[in-house]
Amino acid sequence: MKLPVVQRLGDGELIRSGECFCTVQLWALGPVHDWNRPFALELLYHRSMSKGALVQEIFEQMCRVSASSLTPPQCAVWPNIIDEAFVEVHPGMRITGVFLPGQGCSVYVDGKLSREITDPLFARTFFSIWLAPCARDTQLRQRLLGLAGNDRGA
Repeated sequence: MKLPVVQRLGDGELIRSGECFCTVQLWALGPVHDWNRPFALELLYHRSMSKGALVQEIFEQMCRVSASSLTPPQCAVWPNIIDEAFVEVHPGMRITGVFLPGQGCSVYVDGKLSREITDPLFARTFFSIWLAPCARDTQLRQRLLGLAGNDRGA
């Protein structure tokens, strides 16, 4: 079996409270990000965060990027899905999300499958936190998509 060749499109740092919280990398099958093809977003954590705080942050950001279009059933179910997929993070941990168009996504913690999510809308909304035009950190989005230089010093 031949595995597809992926390439890193871009990377950047997610800054919270003036400190680097995690380094983010976007991996894709081609030279540009395409919502119609699988891709992966890898987060390498530099700071700790409790599972509860991480779940709350992810859900709040998903609500923000969905422009208030979440239905009551989604609002009831999605926090549970996030809670099942994510863990308390510590410096050095890696969480990788793999987007599968039309199917959903998979979440890996330190290389081990944590949860498969078979909800395409959940997956699209989750990855939109970083990749949608309305992403909270537009400079990070530009870097991930390979649209901006990465000025982290040489």
